[in-house]
Amino acid sequence: MRDAALSVTDASRIYEISRQCIYQLLTAYDTSGDQALEPKSRKPHSNARATDPAVVQLILDLRTKLTAAGLDAGPLTIQYHLRTAGAPVPSDSTIRRILHAHGPITPQPKKRPKSSLHRFEAAQPNETWQSDFTEATLANGHKVEILHWIDDHSRYLLHCSVHEEITTEIVANSFTWCINHYGPPQSTLTDNGLVYTTRRLKG
Repeated sequence: MRDAALSVTDASRIYEISRQCIYQLLTAYDTSGDQALEPKSRKPHSNARATDPAVVQLILDLRTKLTAAGLDAGPLTIQYHLRTAGAPVPSDSTIRRILHAHGPITPQPKKRPKSSLHRFEAAQPNETWQSDFTEATLANGHKVEILHWIDDHSRYLLHCSVHEEITTEIVANSFTWCINHYGPPQSTLTDNGLVYTTRRLKG
């Protein structure tokens, strides 16, 4: 409420506020009352970095389609299908956040403490080879994918190579290269990504 005992000049001096600011406050108060004096949120109305809604919907549709077909529907596989379709490809962490935000991923139950877990380790060299690939961004902003094979017993890095995009042919060639240099493993351990297994696609 206006304090009739104070002039604008006195209020400016006492509260150390410019006369222009006081006039603006008085005008706002006369227009909307006390509500006009409440602090305004500075949260931006939009996020320029937000994923395009059309891409979000495409990700959700792919998740539903792949899951219904009994195929792997994780972020890396969704990235693969987005590239194949010529659509924009967000990072795997962005895809994971989108899936969490829209509900397709069921939260996991509380896990056991790490102290109760024992890491699996092959008993002998060449008993099991593990393979996976990860996305990396170079200093110039260009994105690449890094493929590696590791001996599970020794943790020896058998193979590591960088590619524009990992394909089944690249995986097969790298596996053959490792066999020629280190002998064949008794078993391999990978995820269900399409570059590792195409049995569901009759590949």
